[in-house]
Amino acid sequence: MLKRVLAGKGKILLCGTCMEARGLKDGEILEGAKRSTMDELAQETIAAARTLVF
Repeated sequence: MLKRVLAGKGKILLCGTCMEARGLKDGEILEGAKRSTMDELAQETIAAARTLVF
C-alpha cells in the first residue's frame, strides 16, 4: 500500500523518535520513505490535501 502512495507522488515521512524506540535504522525502511522531525511532520500535515496515519 505504501508503494502505491509513492507511485502517486505521495510522501512517506516517519517519526524519528518512533523509529529509534523500535530500533529501526534508515537502511531498514522502505525506499522512498524518509525519517522526519516533528516540525516537518506538522508542516506537511498542515499543507497536505490528504493525510494517512498508520
